[in-house]
Amino acid sequence: MSILPFSSSDKKYRRSPKSHPFLPKNQNNNQFRSDESYYESGEIGFNGASFSGAVFNLSTTIVGAGIMALPATVKELGLLPGLIMIVVMAVLTESSIEIILRFGKASKSVSYSGVVGDSFGGGGRTLLQICVIVNNLGLLIVYMIIIGDVMSGTRLSSGMVHHSGVLEEWFGAHWWTSPSVILLFTALTVISPLISFKRVDSLRYTSALSVALAVVFVAITTGITVVKLMNGSIEMPRLFPNVVDQASFWKLFTTVPVLVTAYICHYSIHPIENELKDPSQMKLIVRASLTFCASVYVATSLFGFLLFGEQTLDDVLANFDADLGIPYAGLLLNDVVRVSYGLHLILVFPVVFFSLRLSIDGLLFPTAVPIVFDNRRFLSISVGLMGVIFIGATFVPNIWTAFQFTGATAATSLGFIFPAAIVLKDQYGIATKKDRMLSWFLMILAVTSSTIAISSNIYGIFKDQGSENMRSKE
Repeated sequence: MSILPFSSSDKKYRRSPKSHPFLPKNQNNNQFRSDESYYESGEIGFNGASFSGAVFNLSTTIVGAGIMALPATVKELGLLPGLIMIVVMAVLTESSIEIILRFGKASKSVSYSGVVGDSFGGGGRTLLQICVIVNNLGLLIVYMIIIGDVMSGTRLSSGMVHHSGVLEEWFGAHWWTSPSVILLFTALTVISPLISFKRVDSLRYTSALSVALAVVFVAITTGITVVKLMNGSIEMPRLFPNVVDQASFWKLFTTVPVLVTAYICHYSIHPIENELKDPSQMKLIVRASLTFCASVYVATSLFGFLLFGEQTLDDVLANFDADLGIPYAGLLLNDVVRVSYGLHLILVFPVVFFSLRLSIDGLLFPTAVPIVFDNRRFLSISVGLMGVIFIGATFVPNIWTAFQFTGATAATSLGFIFPAAIVLKDQYGIATKKDRMLSWFLMILAVTSSTIAISSNIYGIFKDQGSENMRSKE
């Protein structure tokens, strides 16, 4: 037997677990494995994840709350440019992931942070871990808020209209139908058992169910739209953006962070690849997942915008609170759409949480044994993160603006800036001319769109605050 040969970029950050000092054998080919997957899995006898399970897990990571903002993105860009941008963003995402995988093999790194650390040292590695934490923590708080809104109704705040939740409509307003109680009950009885798994492949069945629920959401939305198209109650949609001044032109760029966030999954690539029976399938898995997710996104954006038109809200799920004009089944379909998507987010939650927990552990305990071998650390980090997420979802009434900030900073950095920087640094001289041209494009697009989006959000905050002050004076 041989001692575990960690990659050059990771060996100074992780110690081998004392209880398993030797390298385990792969049962398929009787060869010693040099990756970290066995240590992250916690099961020496684990025989490797399947192609379908990996596709489900990666698709679940991608299709989260971002899908709800895409119809509004299409409304902003116009139907044709909006749908084209959804497809283009999928292609760019695949290219950036291919960069991470290729440079990961060159550096023999088994994590995204390891790839970045190999090119930019410990500082780059830490910066990426912070971006993953900011992005995933923001996503999970958004998931919890949407789950609470779906079941209990939106919480009233300045300038917002209350949308009833499913339980509120069924049973009325009671203490046990309040968002805080529903979220606590969901966290303790459903989410906590799911986040206790130590292998991401253990979530393959719940991931498959979450993908099915997303398909149900798309199917019902498509069916309602087709019925309304047949009875002539849908107007012709706007095909192109409505640019009337300089401000409306610059606002178009604010859609880029939303589109990037919808496809962000880079932090889950290596954990999924590390558990595969055949890691060479990873590129096909990425392509299959992105093709499926792009199809779901195009269908949701197309039929969602056709259905609600210029009344499409930033969170299209809120549009299903109103009567859709479908005889006999309108209210039932509303409830099915909202409940199915709420359940989808519950099942997405543990997959995103898995990467968040690893990033927090890597940042706080860079030289400790893998977290899967330290039950006390595993439990304390899990409980602490769930506490932060629950508090954020309970006491923050509306974090969509904050969500846009994280999309314009952490998401664009993870999806575009870091992969582009890795190519431009070209530690191993394997980047092609095409790679460098693509990287410059990704870098310029990410920095420009993020700067404009952040500036637009800040301007909107001060503008709304000024309007509220004027109304209060009147």
